[in-house]
Amino acid sequence: MHIGLAYADKFKRTWLKLDVPDGCTVREAIEKAGMLTQYPDIDLDSQRVGIFGKFTKLDAKVKDGDRVEIYRHITADPETVPRRDQGGDDDDD
Repeated sequence: MHIGLAYADKFKRTWLKLDVPDGCTVREAIEKAGMLTQYPDIDLDSQRVGIFGKFTKLDAKVKDGDRVEIYRHITADPETVPRRDQGGDDDDD
C-alpha cells in the first residue's frame, strides 16, 4: 500500500512516499518513515495528526493513497496576529 507523509518544522518541510503493509496505523506509518528520529521535537502524545487535513487518531488505519500529516502546535493566536496582504489589487495607488 502506498501512502504519503508530511511534516514541516520552522526550518524544513518533509514529504515522504512510503510503502506500508495493509492494516498499518498512522502511528506505525510515522515510525516506519523515521520521522521521530529525523524530528526529535515531534511529540505524538501532544501533537495532533490527520489524514488529508482532517484530524484522526494515531491508531486509525491508513488506506492506499492516504496523506498522513503531523501538525505542529500553534505558536501565535490567529485572532490577534495581523493578516498579511495576500497580493490583492486593493492598494491605494
